[in-house]
Amino acid sequence: MRGWWARARAKVRGTNVPRMTSALITGATAGIGAAFARRLAADGHDVVLVARDADRLREQATELHDRHGVEAEVLSADLAADEGIAAVEARLADRKRPVDLLVNNAGFGNKGRFLEVAMADELRMLKVHCEAVLRLTSAATEAMRERRRGGVVNVASVAAFVPRGTYGASKAWVVQFTQGAARDLAGSGVRLMALCPGFVRTEFHERAGMGTDNIPGWMWLDADKVVSEALTDLARGRTLCVPDPRYKALMGVVKLAPRGLLGGVSSRAGRKYGPA
Repeated sequence: MRGWWARARAKVRGTNVPRMTSALITGATAGIGAAFARRLAADGHDVVLVARDADRLREQATELHDRHGVEAEVLSADLAADEGIAAVEARLADRKRPVDLLVNNAGFGNKGRFLEVAMADELRMLKVHCEAVLRLTSAATEAMRERRRGGVVNVASVAAFVPRGTYGASKAWVVQFTQGAARDLAGSGVRLMALCPGFVRTEFHERAGMGTDNIPGWMWLDADKVVSEALTDLARGRTLCVPDPRYKALMGVVKLAPRGLLGGVSSRAGRKYGPA
Protein backbone atom coordinates (compact mmCIF):
# COMPACT_ATOMS: atom_id res chain seq x y z
CA MET A 1 0.00 0.00 0.00
CA ARG A 2 1.06 3.57 -0.57
CA GLY A 3 0.01 7.08 0.38
CA TRP A 4 -0.69 8.88 3.61
CA TRP A 5 -3.05 6.20 4.90
CA ALA A 6 -0.47 3.47 4.53
CA ARG A 7 2.19 5.56 6.24
CA ALA A 8 -0.18 6.47 9.05
CA ARG A 9 -1.13 2.82 9.56
CA ALA A 10 2.55 1.94 9.80
CA LYS A 11 2.90 4.50 12.58
CA VAL A 12 -0.30 3.74 14.44
CA ARG A 13 -0.55 0.09 15.40
CA GLY A 14 -3.89 -1.53 15.82
CA THR A 15 -5.71 0.38 13.09
CA ASN A 16 -7.56 -2.01 10.81
CA VAL A 17 -8.69 0.39 8.11
CA PRO A 18 -7.69 0.02 4.44
CA ARG A 19 -6.05 2.68 2.32
CA MET A 20 -8.41 5.34 1.01
CA THR A 21 -8.96 5.10 -2.75
CA SER A 22 -11.27 7.98 -3.61
CA ALA A 23 -11.92 11.30 -1.86
CA LEU A 24 -14.61 13.96 -2.34
CA ILE A 25 -13.66 17.48 -1.26
CA THR A 26 -16.07 20.41 -1.08
CA GLY A 27 -14.72 23.93 -1.45
CA ALA A 28 -11.91 22.26 -3.38
CA THR A 29 -10.64 25.13 -5.52
CA ALA A 30 -8.93 27.21 -2.83
CA GLY A 31 -7.34 27.19 0.60
CA ILE A 32 -7.64 24.11 2.79
CA GLY A 33 -9.84 22.32 0.26
CA ALA A 34 -7.27 22.75 -2.51
CA ALA A 35 -4.54 21.59 -0.13
CA PHE A 36 -6.50 18.41 0.63
CA ALA A 37 -6.96 17.80 -3.11
CA ARG A 38 -3.24 18.28 -3.82
CA ARG A 39 -2.13 16.04 -0.98
CA LEU A 40 -4.56 13.22 -1.66
CA ALA A 41 -3.88 13.26 -5.40
CA ALA A 42 -0.13 13.27 -4.75
CA ASP A 43 -0.60 10.18 -2.59
CA GLY A 44 -2.37 8.39 -5.44
CA HIS A 45 -6.03 8.81 -4.51
CA ASP A 46 -8.68 9.67 -7.08
CA VAL A 47 -10.53 12.88 -6.22
CA VAL A 48 -13.97 14.34 -6.73
CA LEU A 49 -13.70 18.12 -6.67
CA VAL A 50 -16.76 20.13 -5.60
CA ALA A 51 -17.18 23.91 -5.80
CA ARG A 52 -19.32 26.51 -7.57
CA ASP A 53 -16.84 27.66 -10.23
CA ALA A 54 -16.95 25.04 -13.00
CA ASP A 55 -14.12 26.57 -15.03
CA ARG A 56 -11.81 26.69 -12.04
CA LEU A 57 -12.72 23.12 -11.13
CA ARG A 58 -11.89 21.86 -14.61
CA GLU A 59 -8.54 23.64 -14.56
CA GLN A 60 -7.72 22.14 -11.16
CA ALA A 61 -8.83 18.65 -12.23
CA THR A 62 -6.65 18.77 -15.34
CA GLU A 63 -3.63 19.84 -13.32
CA LEU A 64 -4.07 17.07 -10.72
CA HIS A 65 -4.62 14.43 -13.39
CA ASP A 66 -1.62 15.49 -15.46
CA ARG A 67 0.70 15.83 -12.48
CA HIS A 68 -0.28 12.74 -10.48
CA GLY A 69 -2.02 10.42 -12.94
CA VAL A 70 -5.18 10.14 -10.83
CA GLU A 71 -8.80 10.42 -11.88
CA ALA A 72 -10.06 13.92 -11.04
CA GLU A 73 -13.82 14.26 -11.31
CA VAL A 74 -15.56 17.66 -11.36
CA LEU A 75 -18.89 18.39 -9.68
CA SER A 76 -20.09 21.99 -9.82
CA ALA A 77 -22.53 22.61 -6.97
CA ASP A 78 -23.65 25.49 -4.76
CA LEU A 79 -24.05 24.13 -1.24
CA ALA A 80 -26.17 27.13 -0.27
CA ALA A 81 -28.93 25.69 -2.49
CA ASP A 82 -30.96 22.50 -2.02
CA GLU A 83 -30.23 21.31 -5.54
CA GLY A 84 -26.49 21.72 -4.98
CA ILE A 85 -26.54 19.71 -1.77
CA ALA A 86 -28.73 17.06 -3.42
CA ALA A 87 -26.28 16.68 -6.32
CA VAL A 88 -23.40 15.97 -3.94
CA GLU A 89 -25.57 13.65 -1.82
CA ALA A 90 -26.33 11.62 -4.93
CA ARG A 91 -22.66 11.33 -5.81
CA LEU A 92 -21.78 10.18 -2.29
CA ALA A 93 -24.58 7.60 -2.37
CA ASP A 94 -23.41 6.08 -5.67
CA ARG A 95 -22.43 2.52 -4.70
CA LYS A 96 -20.81 1.89 -8.10
CA ARG A 97 -18.33 4.75 -7.56
CA PRO A 98 -17.63 4.64 -3.82
CA VAL A 99 -16.15 7.60 -1.98
CA ASP A 100 -13.82 6.53 0.83
CA LEU A 101 -13.03 9.96 2.28
CA LEU A 102 -15.33 12.98 2.48
CA VAL A 103 -13.84 16.38 3.30
CA ASN A 104 -16.57 18.90 4.12
CA ASN A 105 -14.55 22.07 3.67
CA ALA A 106 -16.89 24.53 1.92
CA GLY A 107 -17.59 27.63 3.99
CA PHE A 108 -17.35 31.40 4.22
CA GLY A 109 -17.47 34.33 6.63
CA ASN A 110 -19.71 37.38 6.88
CA LYS A 111 -18.26 40.77 7.75
CA GLY A 112 -20.07 42.50 10.58
CA ARG A 113 -21.46 41.98 14.06
CA PHE A 114 -24.85 40.51 14.92
CA LEU A 115 -27.69 42.59 13.42
CA GLU A 116 -25.19 44.18 11.02
CA VAL A 117 -25.31 41.16 8.69
CA ALA A 118 -28.38 40.60 6.52
CA MET A 119 -30.55 37.73 7.72
CA ALA A 120 -30.39 36.12 4.28
CA ASP A 121 -26.59 35.96 4.57
CA GLU A 122 -26.78 34.48 8.08
CA LEU A 123 -29.19 31.77 6.89
CA ARG A 124 -27.02 31.05 3.85
CA MET A 125 -24.08 30.49 6.20
CA LEU A 126 -26.06 28.03 8.31
CA LYS A 127 -27.14 26.24 5.13
CA VAL A 128 -23.53 25.69 4.05
CA HIS A 129 -21.90 25.16 7.45
CA CYS A 130 -24.60 23.07 9.10
CA GLU A 131 -27.28 21.67 6.79
CA ALA A 132 -24.87 20.73 4.00
CA VAL A 133 -22.45 19.15 6.47
CA LEU A 134 -25.26 17.14 8.08
CA ARG A 135 -26.70 15.91 4.80
CA LEU A 136 -23.40 15.11 3.11
CA THR A 137 -21.97 13.38 6.18
CA SER A 138 -25.13 11.29 6.42
CA ALA A 139 -25.03 10.31 2.75
CA ALA A 140 -21.34 9.42 2.91
CA THR A 141 -21.34 7.46 6.15
CA GLU A 142 -24.39 5.40 5.23
CA ALA A 143 -22.52 4.04 2.22
CA MET A 144 -19.26 3.74 4.17
CA ARG A 145 -20.89 1.79 6.97
CA GLU A 146 -22.12 -0.78 4.45
CA ARG A 147 -18.52 -1.27 3.27
CA ARG A 148 -17.21 -1.05 6.85
CA ARG A 149 -14.58 1.50 5.88
CA GLY A 150 -14.26 5.21 5.25
CA GLY A 151 -13.62 8.57 6.82
CA VAL A 152 -15.09 12.06 7.08
CA VAL A 153 -13.24 15.27 7.90
CA ASN A 154 -15.54 18.18 8.73
CA VAL A 155 -13.62 21.45 8.65
CA ALA A 156 -14.59 23.69 11.57
CA SER A 157 -12.45 26.36 13.25
CA VAL A 158 -10.96 27.38 16.58
CA ALA A 159 -13.78 29.95 16.51
CA ALA A 160 -15.97 27.04 17.62
CA PHE A 161 -14.55 27.34 21.14
CA VAL A 162 -15.23 31.04 21.79
CA PRO A 163 -18.45 33.08 21.72
CA ARG A 164 -18.24 34.59 18.25
CA GLY A 165 -21.60 35.14 16.53
CA THR A 166 -23.14 32.98 13.86
CA TYR A 167 -19.82 31.89 12.38
CA GLY A 168 -18.47 30.57 15.67
CA ALA A 169 -21.83 29.03 16.56
CA SER A 170 -22.03 27.20 13.24
CA LYS A 171 -18.51 25.83 13.69
CA ALA A 172 -19.32 24.79 17.26
CA TRP A 173 -22.23 22.83 15.81
CA VAL A 174 -19.87 21.13 13.35
CA VAL A 175 -17.60 20.03 16.20
CA GLN A 176 -20.41 18.72 18.40
CA PHE A 177 -22.16 16.99 15.53
CA THR A 178 -18.98 15.33 14.27
CA GLN A 179 -17.87 14.04 17.64
CA GLY A 180 -21.35 12.77 18.43
CA ALA A 181 -21.64 10.98 15.09
CA ALA A 182 -18.15 9.53 15.57
CA ARG A 183 -19.24 8.07 18.89
CA ASP A 184 -22.42 6.62 17.38
CA LEU A 185 -20.45 4.99 14.53
CA ALA A 186 -17.65 3.63 16.71
CA GLY A 187 -16.77 0.09 15.67
CA SER A 188 -18.37 0.45 12.24
CA GLY A 189 -15.09 1.01 10.38
CA VAL A 190 -16.05 4.64 9.69
CA ARG A 191 -14.06 7.48 11.25
CA LEU A 192 -15.18 11.07 11.67
CA MET A 193 -13.07 14.02 12.75
CA ALA A 194 -13.61 17.76 13.16
CA LEU A 195 -10.68 19.86 11.97
CA CYS A 196 -10.30 23.17 13.81
CA PRO A 197 -7.55 25.36 12.35
CA GLY A 198 -6.83 28.95 13.26
CA PHE A 199 -5.93 31.63 10.72
CA VAL A 200 -4.86 30.00 7.45
CA ARG A 201 -3.54 31.85 4.42
CA THR A 202 -6.42 31.33 1.99
CA GLU A 203 -8.96 33.44 0.07
CA PHE A 204 -11.34 33.33 3.04
CA HIS A 205 -10.84 36.84 4.42
CA GLU A 206 -10.55 38.48 1.02
CA ARG A 207 -13.87 37.01 -0.11
CA ALA A 208 -15.53 38.27 3.07
CA GLY A 209 -14.04 41.74 2.65
CA MET A 210 -12.07 41.43 5.88
CA GLY A 211 -8.68 43.01 6.40
CA THR A 212 -5.79 40.89 7.65
CA ASP A 213 -3.02 43.46 8.08
CA ASN A 214 -3.33 43.47 11.87
CA ILE A 215 -3.19 39.69 12.34
CA PRO A 216 0.17 38.81 13.96
CA GLY A 217 2.46 36.73 11.77
CA TRP A 218 2.74 33.93 14.32
CA MET A 219 -1.02 33.28 14.10
CA TRP A 220 -0.93 32.27 10.44
CA LEU A 221 -0.89 28.59 9.47
CA ASP A 222 0.11 26.95 6.20
CA ALA A 223 -2.74 25.05 4.52
CA ASP A 224 -0.54 22.13 3.43
CA LYS A 225 0.74 21.63 6.98
CA VAL A 226 -2.81 21.82 8.34
CA VAL A 227 -3.86 19.05 5.94
CA SER A 228 -0.86 16.89 6.84
CA GLU A 229 -1.63 17.07 10.54
CA ALA A 230 -5.33 16.46 9.91
CA LEU A 231 -4.70 13.27 7.96
CA THR A 232 -2.31 12.00 10.60
CA ASP A 233 -4.86 12.62 13.36
CA LEU A 234 -7.62 10.95 11.33
CA ALA A 235 -5.43 7.86 10.93
CA ARG A 236 -4.88 7.85 14.69
CA GLY A 237 -8.61 7.72 15.26
CA ARG A 238 -8.94 11.18 16.78
CA THR A 239 -12.29 12.92 16.54
CA LEU A 240 -10.90 16.44 16.98
CA CYS A 241 -7.82 18.02 15.41
CA VAL A 242 -6.49 21.44 16.40
CA PRO A 243 -3.40 21.75 14.18
CA ASP A 244 -0.23 23.44 15.38
CA PRO A 245 1.11 23.57 18.96
CA ARG A 246 0.47 27.32 19.19
CA TYR A 247 -3.26 26.89 18.75
CA LYS A 248 -3.34 23.84 21.00
CA ALA A 249 -1.84 26.04 23.73
CA LEU A 250 -4.35 28.81 23.03
CA MET A 251 -7.24 26.37 23.28
CA GLY A 252 -5.88 25.20 26.62
CA VAL A 253 -6.07 28.79 27.86
CA VAL A 254 -9.57 29.14 26.44
CA LYS A 255 -10.77 26.17 28.51
CA LEU A 256 -9.58 27.86 31.72
CA ALA A 257 -10.68 31.44 30.99
CA PRO A 258 -14.07 32.74 32.24
CA ARG A 259 -16.66 32.62 29.43
CA GLY A 260 -17.60 36.27 29.96
CA LEU A 261 -14.01 37.35 29.41
CA LEU A 262 -13.79 35.22 26.27
CA GLY A 263 -16.91 36.84 24.91
CA GLY A 264 -15.41 40.32 25.21
CA VAL A 265 -12.06 39.32 23.76
CA SER A 266 -13.56 37.40 20.85
CA SER A 267 -15.91 40.26 20.04
CA ARG A 268 -13.02 42.73 19.82
CA ALA A 269 -10.94 40.26 17.82
CA GLY A 270 -13.82 39.63 15.47
CA ARG A 271 -14.23 43.33 14.72
CA LYS A 272 -10.52 43.59 14.11
CA TYR A 273 -9.67 40.35 12.30
CA GLY A 274 -12.85 38.53 11.35
CA PRO A 275 -13.39 34.80 12.06
CA ALA A 276 -10.55 32.30 11.99
